[in-house]
Amino acid sequence: MWFLCTLLTFISWGVADLFYKIGNRGNNKYDHLKTGIAVGVVMGIHATIYLLINHVNVNLIDIIKYLPVSFCYIASMVIGYKGLKYLELSICSPIQNTSGVITAILLLIFFKETLSIPAYVAILLIFVGIVMLSVIQLNENKDERNEYKKNNTFKKILTLTIIFPLAYCFIDGLGTFLDGIYLDYGSLISEDAALVSYEYTFLIYGIITYLYLKTKNEKVDLLNEKSKIFAAIFETIGQFFYVFAMSGSSVIAAPIVGSYCILSMLLSRIFLKEKLTKKEYVAIFLVIIGIVILGILDI
Repeated sequence: MWFLCTLLTFISWGVADLFYKIGNRGNNKYDHLKTGIAVGVVMGIHATIYLLINHVNVNLIDIIKYLPVSFCYIASMVIGYKGLKYLELSICSPIQNTSGVITAILLLIFFKETLSIPAYVAILLIFVGIVMLSVIQLNENKDERNEYKKNNTFKKILTLTIIFPLAYCFIDGLGTFLDGIYLDYGSLISEDAALVSYEYTFLIYGIITYLYLKTKNEKVDLLNEKSKIFAAIFETIGQFFYVFAMSGSSVIAAPIVGSYCILSMLLSRIFLKEKLTKKEYVAIFLVIIGIVILGILDI
């Protein structure tokens, strides 16, 4: 069951990534903040419905207890939203998605868990595939970076293309590592409490961000931001399945969920007509093989 939840998270977040990319390509410098508001609103609505239907008992203590995990996720996501605007100049998405493998490595080290040889091979394939995508996209954008270097904006581009995705990678990896402790190894909080706590924390972030933009006299009209709303919906769907995936086998779920960028790249190829090279297809194939192997092992 946990592997099915892992795949559904992978699919949901891959689709969400496509809509994030569409919704953050405008010229408005606050697009990434508006995306965060949209996610906060949708998650808040979902958390409320979830509480009413399932009669879950979640209190302020649970929200505070889960705050370190929530903070890591929200911080990394806002950084990710900002970076999506510059995907055409960066290796942002693949670098960000190595966080899942980093999480798996941390869990293996700190909890001394052992896996079968095929599982190690599968995780290695996923890691190699993601790193390959990073290297390929880095090499593909040399000309663009050289042009920016000539225009004395290289430092800014370096920040956008390297610092942002690396920050996302480590902060998100830390959050997923903590989730492995909270939901799997330590069982410090229930899946229901984790889900609702995170979603309400994101709602609070959305409200604070909305008030901030109001002080800047920036108009926030989510009804006319369909891409952001769709991204928020698929993000929330993924989050729902994610907590159950991580509570089953976090060391295997983390690298699979973290590789959702390959799905967003394929969707971008189909719907946004972005081109993929043969090398990128090979890298994507390696990740898919790794996921299939893990799926077979679970069966």
